[in-house]
Amino acid sequence: MSSPETKKLEDLESRIATVRGKHAPSPAKQEHHTMANMAWRMVIELVAGIAIGFGVGYGLDWLFGTLPIFLILFIGLGLAAGIRTMMRTAEEVQKMHMAQASEEES
Repeated sequence: MSSPETKKLEDLESRIATVRGKHAPSPAKQEHHTMANMAWRMVIELVAGIAIGFGVGYGLDWLFGTLPIFLILFIGLGLAAGIRTMMRTAEEVQKMHMAQASEEES
């Protein structure tokens, strides 16, 4: 490549970098979306626990031909597992906020 072409490419790259810098998303919007994603994750974890418990309980009741005792038992266990997983996610969110707060203080 010749020198004028190299100069044009460098100039173009600097202009592209400037435009990208102006249109970069703000961190506040990213944090908002992160919190919404965490909230949906927690809801999905709870519903998944209940759904898995329902499936296992119904399957065992169908297999053994029993009353819905396994269904009730495993829905309760699925609910407990979903709540436990939600609490773990809430702890992750809390640790993330504590780390951000300590970084801002420094």
